Amino acid sequence: MNTWDDQQDGMDGNAGRHFMPLTKEQASALRMKEPPLSPWRVLGVQAAVGLVAALLAVLFTSGQGVAWSLLYGAATVVAPGALLARGMTSRLSSLSPAGSAVSFMLWEMVKIGVSIAMLALAPKLVQPLVWPALLVGLVLCMKVYWLALLWRPSVKNK
Repeated sequence: MNTWDDQQDGMDGNAGRHFMPLTKEQASALRMKEPPLSPWRVLGVQAAVGLVAALLAVLFTSGQGVAWSLLYGAATVVAPGALLARGMTSRLSSLSPAGSAVSFMLWEMVKIGVSIAMLALAPKLVQPLVWPALLVGLVLCMKVYWLALLWRPSVKNK
């Protein structure tokens, strides 16, 4: 009788290859070789990118509305991201794998909800609001996630 695993091995040409879990020592060595990236570091860079963009807007445009809108767009990414990072780095989020998954989904929904609320409140909070500038700040800070792999701390070999 063919099992699903047998069928898969035959289909992708990886017959004989099986998943082998890492030992505690191997997992520790892998963590030392590839250290995790702190979500707080990513948030700090996002905030810095938003601030630099707002400062550049002050220098190159005549109105402060562009700069405030750009800064608010950055805050629309950074503030909800900080909520997610705080929720995911809490002790309750790491009690079990299932708890971590549920916690991630919950905090991601909170993050999305806060982002939507901040965007909805933008016309009342930022006067005068310049939507293109707000969207530029939002997109710039969101794109910082894509660069996160380049910022991973390197480990010096002894």
